[in-house]
Amino acid sequence: MSSGLGRTVIVVLDGFGVGAMPDAGVLRPGDLQADTCGHVLDHCARALGRPLHLPALGKLGLGLVHPHRDLARSTPLPVAAGRAALGYPGADTFAGHQTMMGADFSKVTVARLAEHLDEVSAALRAAGHRVELLDGKPLLVVDGSVLVHDNLEADPGINWNTSGRLEDFPFASILSIARTVRTVAPVARVIAVGGHATAPLATYVREGDASTIGLDTPASGFYRNGGLEVQHLGAELDHTRQLPSLAAAAGIPVTLVGKAADILECEAAVRRPAVPTAEVLAHTLEAARRPGLTVANVQETDLAGHQQDVRRFGEVLEEVDAGLLELLSLLDSPRDRLIVTGDHGNDPTIGHAYHTREYVPVLIHRPGAAGVELLPDAGSLADVGATAAVALGLDPGGLASGLALHSTPVGS
Repeated sequence: MSSGLGRTVIVVLDGFGVGAMPDAGVLRPGDLQADTCGHVLDHCARALGRPLHLPALGKLGLGLVHPHRDLARSTPLPVAAGRAALGYPGADTFAGHQTMMGADFSKVTVARLAEHLDEVSAALRAAGHRVELLDGKPLLVVDGSVLVHDNLEADPGINWNTSGRLEDFPFASILSIARTVRTVAPVARVIAVGGHATAPLATYVREGDASTIGLDTPASGFYRNGGLEVQHLGAELDHTRQLPSLAAAAGIPVTLVGKAADILECEAAVRRPAVPTAEVLAHTLEAARRPGLTVANVQETDLAGHQQDVRRFGEVLEEVDAGLLELLSLLDSPRDRLIVTGDHGNDPTIGHAYHTREYVPVLIHRPGAAGVELLPDAGSLADVGATAAVALGLDPGGLASGLALHSTPVGS
């Protein structure tokens, strides 16, 4: 581009961590050994008999942030490379993206429902619902059949669910109960879930990790019986003070791709939801041909982590890398930026299917800049959003959280 507004593209590799944060072992001591990047590289080299082919990530400086024999230790490109702490409790995609876009998650906590039964019950009763414990367990039965419970599919205490059979209640009623729970819930998400099950939901209740208890949603048949309805109710945030809305208010076009289109708020944004990596990359490349902000989430890395499929994780990384090479060739103006990062870790070798609390890479391509620069550790993913805001000519002070990153030339 020869004039006008540049293009800033943020590519989030979902679940791509570069080593455990100091507090990673609070819930599971073994998570202090988490290293999604290193373990995937090691395993794939053995399984494939060759290193993963990741020239774009190498050129972007991943080997500077995470030294490894299979990653380039230098780059000819004008990049700034570092890593970021998460800046929010736990390890969660929703919280990660909201924080990255500049949200203040300081009031969001990781909590089991058992710790908040009284205030949740009181709020539901005040809204006119009948509430009781299920056989004395720390799980609520509302109006005889809707369950309010810990989410057993994410890390313990990250999210709560409100689950009901559509045979018993319409989804609108389940959602209404979830909205009441949301008013007092301190966690990142309250998820309303309605589906079809052949038996009462109490049949499928089980204990989870860290003394949680909830519905075993896969066992209930919700995912296989058709008609599933889900709505995510996030913690109350001022979305006008997040990067997409800040950009849109300044007249900058915004495109949200992949899971980012599902979980980020911005009325003016063009949305391109997709899960297959090829579709995510195609939408991202299309958007990057025009001026503005693009935020894309590559979800299949995270899915491979949950499936503990190390080889699949590596395959997705190679597919993404090919797309990043195209983006690098496309974003060639001094006003352009390509930022590659993550939202948390998801080490597929760690021995469980949960996210891992890891640092994530922050790799920034800056056409026209002088040389390679190293970034200090960012205290929060919000610093990534603030850095992108500066690249777009916006005042990062308009975000609820985050400080723009300042780099140090290599060798200084």
